Amino acid sequence: MNDPAHLWSACATTIKNHVSDAVWHSTFRDIRPYELTSSGLRVHVPSSIARDKIERRYRHLIEDVLIEITGEPLNLIIEIEPVSLEIEDPEALEQLPPLQVEDPQAGARPLEGARRISAPTDTTGLFVDEPLNPRYTFEHFVCGPSNSFAQAAALQVAEQPGTVYNPLFIYGGAGLGKTHLLHAIAHYVNEHYPTSLVRLVSTETFLNRFVYAIRSNQLPAFKDYYRRLDVLLVDDAQFFAGKEGLQEEFFHTFNTLYETSSLLVITCDRPPDSIATLEVRLTSRFKMGLVTDIQPPNIETRLAILNHRVPADCRHLLSNKVLELIAERVTSNIRELEGALTRVRAFALLNRQEISVPTAQELLRDVFTPQKQQVVMPVHIMNTCSNMFGVSVEEIMGTSRRRQLVTARHIAMYVMRELTELSFPAIATEFGDRDHTTVIHAVNKIKELMSEKQQVYEQVTQLIRELRSNVGDAA
Repeated sequence: MNDPAHLWSACATTIKNHVSDAVWHSTFRDIRPYELTSSGLRVHVPSSIARDKIERRYRHLIEDVLIEITGEPLNLIIEIEPVSLEIEDPEALEQLPPLQVEDPQAGARPLEGARRISAPTDTTGLFVDEPLNPRYTFEHFVCGPSNSFAQAAALQVAEQPGTVYNPLFIYGGAGLGKTHLLHAIAHYVNEHYPTSLVRLVSTETFLNRFVYAIRSNQLPAFKDYYRRLDVLLVDDAQFFAGKEGLQEEFFHTFNTLYETSSLLVITCDRPPDSIATLEVRLTSRFKMGLVTDIQPPNIETRLAILNHRVPADCRHLLSNKVLELIAERVTSNIRELEGALTRVRAFALLNRQEISVPTAQELLRDVFTPQKQQVVMPVHIMNTCSNMFGVSVEEIMGTSRRRQLVTARHIAMYVMRELTELSFPAIATEFGDRDHTTVIHAVNKIKELMSEKQQVYEQVTQLIRELRSNVGDAA
């Protein structure tokens, strides 16, 4: 593929599937392919603001996609599009009146001899909406006795935002569907109330943006960004614990939104009273509306989830007996349930054979083997992955685009998502403060490759088994 336009078109198609519409329009839409050389793909962007944002937040994602398309590491070279200074009629320029440039701080002021241009106000990536997962809708949420009340409450607040159960506080263990419900609310409100301003943010992202806003003297803009919403959805509120400055900021944001009848939905891994060092005034506000929990699904719900998740491409390869086996043996959370399904599905597609119960038992022996409750730490995943691929941890966390390193990095991200309770932003932080959309892309890519490439399937399976075995030995 030697045509830069065709290459960027293919790249853009993939990127659109991994970022929200808001991120696409604010960041990627104005990228223009310019030249494809041995040194990389050269693109033009309209401003230094756009260039800096892509460099800081999305370079890894774009270069990962370029590797997928071309099969080789390819550098991304970002340049500001040159502005033509040629004037067809120089005398006409003198006839132009002084033009006004809006400045919300200083009011309008004349700018001699310049045309007004619209420039993004976000110079830091501070104001970028979290991408919504297209699968996380109410239609794809499988209900059962353990989660039906939380689902009904979420649907009701989405149907009547700000008028019932405000705030809605949903708590439960990792991988049980809390984040799914947040995304579902966002999707529903966006569809049925298109003029409403909706934002979903993890507590960790809220913290990072708050700290950066203070350091970059953008605190007023930060406050305005979150306090003029119609719907604010906050994930993982347990991370408010121990952060007094963050609690103070969120307290005032909460009050502002509540007083304007904006909807607030908060998720957490524990009830409000159990969040350590959470200020009493925030605890009381979290309990002002409806507090509900999600419990681990019973076997009937687990089986329904598996049937709902089995793709059409392999439904004939996975019998009900195999799905029942997984539902019986994987009881902790939905994330682990889906991880087990991904592995048997990938094996079935790679080998083009129906999976028997004995085969499923062998494939998932590390999942089915009882282990003492022991946490798999990110550092253990990094070290084990480093040993497997013969590269250093620093290289995995670095920026090299060598194919072996990209594969190791993506597999480590996928395994970290499956074996830990870390969110996408938290995993991104473990890999050198990357943007979390890079992690989402990596996880989805490895899921696909596991059913297409035997080597990737074996690498992921070996890494997971080794990590679980080490946990068991340590216990």
